Order: sequence, then structure tokens, then C-alpha cells
Amino acid sequence: MSRKERDETHIKRMAELLKSGLTMTDLACPACASPLFRLKNGELWCEKCQKKVVVVKEGEEQNLARATALNSLEATLATKIQEIQEKMTNEQDPEKLQKLGNTLTGLLENLERTRKIKKS
Repeated sequence: MSRKERDETHIKRMAELLKSGLTMTDLACPACASPLFRLKNGELWCEKCQKKVVVVKEGEEQNLARATALNSLEATLATKIQEIQEKMTNEQDPEKLQKLGNTLTGLLENLERTRKIKKS
């Protein structure tokens, strides 16, 4: 598909969004500079990139980065807790079970701390 064809397709898709009741904003996508649309739920959408866009006000970058890092850490800890639990289910050796239990305790404590930090 040529660039002209891609541009025409993009313009047609934007027109369809307008016809469906979405609002074109005065904001531009930081990735492609295409106009952003406001979805009915208030979120911003880039039709060209086909993804949601989050607008961060100056000074809020650190809060967003912190929240993203904490969410990622929480998900990783939850995954590891599940993995340890599965290993414990099949383990028969008491020494290995103790090590897994200690690891599980540490992961649970870190998960609790992470959740407390997120609330603050």
C-alpha cells in the first residue's frame, strides 16, 4: 500500500470516528502527530497508531512512572507467588519445602509493601 493510500485510509477512519459521535481534540499524538479523538468514556485515542494515549501534565511524569513501576512490580510478585505455590504443591522434600516457604513469605511481604506504597 502506498503512502497516499495509507493516508486516505487513515482519513476515512477518522471521518468514521466523527460520524460515530467521537470528538476530535486539539491534541496531537506524541508518536505520530495525528489528531487525537476523545472516546465516549473520556479516554483519548489515536486512530493512526490504533491505541489509547495518556496525557500527562507537566510535573506528573514522575507520578505516572512511579505508578507504572509499582503496577509492574505487583504483577511480577503475584506471578512469582503463583509459581512458588505450584512448586510447593508438588514438592515432597521438607528442606525444599522450607526454602520455598521462606521465599513465598518474602514475596508476600514485598507484595504487601508494594500495595501499601501504591495507596500512599
